[in-house]
Amino acid sequence: MVKNGYVYIITNRTGSVLYTGVTSNLIKRIYEHKNKLIDGFSKKYSLEVLVYYECFDDIALAITREKQIKSGSRKSKLLLINGLNREWRDLYIDICN
Repeated sequence: MVKNGYVYIITNRTGSVLYTGVTSNLIKRIYEHKNKLIDGFSKKYSLEVLVYYECFDDIALAITREKQIKSGSRKSKLLLINGLNREWRDLYIDICN
């Protein structure tokens, strides 16, 4: 069975910290970040603004892409975000509707 996957980047309200993650349920995972339901990096730095995501038909492909993004520089992450979401709007609103 192939499971869908998502790679995402979240940030705090000031955009000073970026976190790249992978999940099979993007809406649920971002909800968890926004409500600080899971201890860790995102909770510590109040990362709750979804600024970038990619969809994959296979979670394994999403994991590979996550590793690729994580290994890149901050500049490369900023290029990804600005290419999709120049205003850095919270994309969670879009995926929930």
